[in-house]
Amino acid sequence: MSRISGKSIQLLKGFKDILPEHQKYWNFLISQAEKIFLNYGFEKIDVPVLEESRLYIKGTGKHTDIVQKELYEFDDKNGERVALRPEFTPGICRAYIEHGMLNKQQPLKFYAFGPVFRHDNPQAGRLRQFHQFDLEVIGTDSPVADAQLIIIAYRFLESLGLTLVVHINSIGCSSCRAEYISCLRQYLMGAQRKKRLCENCRERYSKNPLRILDCKEEECQKTIYSAPQIVDFLCDECKKHFMAVLEQLDDIEIPYILDVRLVRGLDYYTRTTFEIYFKDQLAEENRTQSALAGGGRYDGLIELLGGRPTSAIGFAIGAERVISRMRDNNINVPEYNKPDVFVAQLGLEARKESFKLYERLLAENIKVGESFSQDGLKKQLEKADSLNVKFTLILGQREIIDKTIILRDMNSGIQEIINYDNIINEIKKRIKTLNSSIKSYMLADIKRDEKFEEKDVDLVKKVEKNIGRKEVLINGNRDNGEDTKKKEQFIGNRQPKYKLNSDDEENEKIINKF
Repeated sequence: MSRISGKSIQLLKGFKDILPEHQKYWNFLISQAEKIFLNYGFEKIDVPVLEESRLYIKGTGKHTDIVQKELYEFDDKNGERVALRPEFTPGICRAYIEHGMLNKQQPLKFYAFGPVFRHDNPQAGRLRQFHQFDLEVIGTDSPVADAQLIIIAYRFLESLGLTLVVHINSIGCSSCRAEYISCLRQYLMGAQRKKRLCENCRERYSKNPLRILDCKEEECQKTIYSAPQIVDFLCDECKKHFMAVLEQLDDIEIPYILDVRLVRGLDYYTRTTFEIYFKDQLAEENRTQSALAGGGRYDGLIELLGGRPTSAIGFAIGAERVISRMRDNNINVPEYNKPDVFVAQLGLEARKESFKLYERLLAENIKVGESFSQDGLKKQLEKADSLNVKFTLILGQREIIDKTIILRDMNSGIQEIINYDNIINEIKKRIKTLNSSIKSYMLADIKRDEKFEEKDVDLVKKVEKNIGRKEVLINGNRDNGEDTKKKEQFIGNRQPKYKLNSDDEENEKIINKF
């Protein structure tokens, strides 16, 4: 046995502690997620962190980076090959098959939250253990489901105070995609383009050529700049499906960019693929590191895993990445379970009685803090102040004899002597009054906002219309005119609800008036 090193034990590379001072972001994130997901009719499902490794090799795809480079895979003590969960979708699909959920009324809507593991190279925005929210709709091929999931992801992230834009594409079905892949390979073979690809992309050429489109190496980006676009190869059914998704997003006014290079990194995707970005970050960071959410349709995965042919679509949101964006943008979040009252004590008998009072307050569902291990009143009041409580109850030897207690308002510093037997009712009344005044203040703000003049509302709408909400991203570049023409040809000249207006002078005049 090797000798234990004298060096202190530290975190493994790529792992991270979530400290108490950061928990408020996690509490807010989880609270918002569950509220929105439940409102949209999703049910929670929990699947194991550890599964047979072949679930991910078969489901996620043996040629994906996740399986080839990032999967935590090992033999357990029984010699069975197992793997830590790198994503939720295969596990949820396995549960759907194993528990006969096909016999339930379809579609089924699931959401999950928890850690996932990938042996990735740790860098900004990437950890080896991180957390995901995952949503799946199983049992429908309707484009409405695609649009609804995109809307849910957008609304959730928007509720956190983030400004967003959706990137969307269709990679077609297995039939039309096969024709495109053949054409893409021919393109790469011409003019010795294949030789200019990075080592990974040369390997992808034979195993998973679509992933070449998603490569972030500069030379690969130059090589595929003029490559054929998959939207030109969509069959009639796939084109009809994609048009229906875009129309739904237009109707709900979700801003999106048609990104013809977006293929995602997993083998099981079909038709719709999408990612959601913080709107101002695309120029700042590598796109793979900056996507807050991503997903797509996977109509063949359940059959591949041994179930009946079943259409499905899902997405995942990276919790750490979202929280990082919130903190970078100084987004304030509420603190949950923050105490309203603090119990302070002086003397042995007072401490004993304070213990009882503390339990009584908790039994009445009053949020309460304490520092019974401290003897000095000054340190206890400092603790109360750091917790930002509304009131502090102070119990000393004299108060024990007189059967009274001191109630201190921590904002004003005013102290009152209260009958000890009435303190529970008194503190309830004080908290209720204080909370009512806060609600009245918030209501006054809402009423003031409602006075926003109708002409100003019309002006805002005019600004939005002139600025435009839809863009096309071709080869990583903004719309250049030709691309808009190409998009209009693809979608059958369907006019989006908001058009890109090139009259910058008119926009500037309107904005200046506003």
